[in-house]
Amino acid sequence: MNTKEQITFQTSPPAVLLTTASQVVELPALWLREQSPDAEAVDNLTRQRLFDSHLLDENLSLISVALLPDSKAELVFSDGHQAVYEAAEVLAETQPHYNGPSPQAWDSTLALAEVTHEWPEMENDESFAAALESYLRYGFIVLRDVPGDKEHVLQVGSKFGYVKETNFGKYFEVYTKPLSNDLAYRSVRLGPHTDNPYRDPVPGIQLLHCLINETTGGLSTLVDSVSVVEALKREDREGYELLRDVPVRFRFVDMGVELAASRPMIDVDDKGRTVGVHYSPRLDQLPLLSNETTQAFHRARKRLAELFNSHRYELKFRLQPGELMLFDNSRVLHGRTSYNPNEGLRHLQGCYIDRDGPLERYSEVSKRTVQKLAKV
Repeated sequence: MNTKEQITFQTSPPAVLLTTASQVVELPALWLREQSPDAEAVDNLTRQRLFDSHLLDENLSLISVALLPDSKAELVFSDGHQAVYEAAEVLAETQPHYNGPSPQAWDSTLALAEVTHEWPEMENDESFAAALESYLRYGFIVLRDVPGDKEHVLQVGSKFGYVKETNFGKYFEVYTKPLSNDLAYRSVRLGPHTDNPYRDPVPGIQLLHCLINETTGGLSTLVDSVSVVEALKREDREGYELLRDVPVRFRFVDMGVELAASRPMIDVDDKGRTVGVHYSPRLDQLPLLSNETTQAFHRARKRLAELFNSHRYELKFRLQPGELMLFDNSRVLHGRTSYNPNEGLRHLQGCYIDRDGPLERYSEVSKRTVQKLAKV
């Protein structure tokens, strides 16, 4: 919360004012009425409203404000409702509600040790919170000492969120299959990409657990789309906006299924900040635009590809047996160098979990920590 901001209760004329570093804003009566903390208006346990705020009169107004001790005030509204408001609680409701660490852009200079954690320590709240903070900040983590027994990746997935089943199953095996339905199951190089952009919704988080790696190739690669998209935005604003706004068709074809979805390549939040991309040169199709716009779109797409494949942004490392990487499937693009399957076996297991899992777990751990401190 911004400590420079404050709430002031004004008695005449009745108003509730939000003061920021640059302006003073009068909070709307409708907004205040909907935020009523009164026991008849909101359930104390669930914090869910006990009335339908959508049915309030749009002309509702604030009739009076009576000051009380401890920065409180009793507000009376034109519909007859009255309640005691606390300045601190009103201010809290004006602030963004994301409670995790702020995302931090990164490139090839990021030290892998910054995001590496020990799986056996995840039962400890402090260690688990540290791993969750790393993930929420950088979009990925690496876990070490993950047992190599079959389907252990599902246990890790359940620790960090909720496993999502797809046509590949609850989990999938990644090793050389000459007649496979996806190039991920070949030994060829895989450029930076996001998985399943043809789905709705797209899998949020991917886990890849290395069981065996006897090859000299097959290095894992990761790229932060936040860094790359910002670089493109600085170079080519028009191209960036095309990739952000124009839907692209992604398509997957198998003997038993065909899936397709259309969405822009660059994904932003409600404030216009880059949160990820939908990117797979093996599965997308140029949108049908005018010739001039098609060329501009392709120039931007080509530059985006060059940046994604640049050593400046690519983090490259060997995933060892017993190591597992967990990454945001939209924010962090993944890939792999080619390898020779004749050298030995390279076997990984993977699964997907929903994107909001780590933030939910972070909230749980944070609350437990506060409760423990309160008992001390």
